[in-house]
Amino acid sequence: MFAFTDDISYAQQADARDPLKHFREQFYFPRRPDGSDAIYFCGNSLGLQPKEVVNAIDTELTTWRNLAVGGYFGGTNPWLRYHEYCTPALARIMGCKATEVTVMNALTVNLHLLMLSFYRPTNTRYKVIMEAGAFPSDQYAVETLVKHAGFDPEQAIIEISPREGEKLLRTEDILTQIELAGDSLAMVMFGGINYYTGQLFNIQAITAKAHACGAIAGFDLAHVAGNVPMQLHDWQVDFAVWCSYKYLNAGPGAIGGAFVHEKHAIHPGSEGGGVMMNKPALKWKRDSFPKPKQVDGI
Repeated sequence: MFAFTDDISYAQQADARDPLKHFREQFYFPRRPDGSDAIYFCGNSLGLQPKEVVNAIDTELTTWRNLAVGGYFGGTNPWLRYHEYCTPALARIMGCKATEVTVMNALTVNLHLLMLSFYRPTNTRYKVIMEAGAFPSDQYAVETLVKHAGFDPEQAIIEISPREGEKLLRTEDILTQIELAGDSLAMVMFGGINYYTGQLFNIQAITAKAHACGAIAGFDLAHVAGNVPMQLHDWQVDFAVWCSYKYLNAGPGAIGGAFVHEKHAIHPGSEGGGVMMNKPALKWKRDSFPKPKQVDGI
């Protein structure tokens, strides 16, 4: 390392020493009026377009043009198994098993689906903890969740704010609030990184404390996926969701991702089902009760 200075020479030296600098050439940058590349600080909102995107899309358009419905089973990348092409890379990025992760839907749709699956309130255990100032869609999702279950959001949702005069949440304050909620706590639903402050939360510690209270630990990892290394499986996170158009550079409207820990692999029928949950040989047999794909160790 070399001493930081606030002049252009420091930035140029840092660029020159960056071991990942060659990846820059794989993306298109917006241009300034003079034709030079803009300095792009909006990857937290929309990632840059990879230069190979045009070829990748053209491959699928060619399959559609030439094979039509046959593209589900033929062509370069048969569409019926598209999610299987993504899971090995996502498993490495998110620190989990390929059987625990998939690509589907959009972020908030996945958040609703997983919260509805994991939120099992009782008359005494029904509260949800989240950070104050979470991304608005997370706030809407949690509020509608508790309303759907018949609870008053004012009573059921605990929002944790920074201490007076501070901008960031202290980990010890988060853990203390979880402990204080105790047996009344059904779920902790936190962002992995706060979208506004950029604070990275201690997912492992939050998960452990939630479990110690008998609560579920779920996370919105929209600003984490592709940005910060994760170990969701080893940290025993119950579920997580994310989008792919930020640091995964998948483009606007790209499909989202979801993680469910393998310990929650259950018998089919207790949640919403579909053909993709069934064993491949039985997907389309209407007289066959779903038999889920094998999960290691389950």
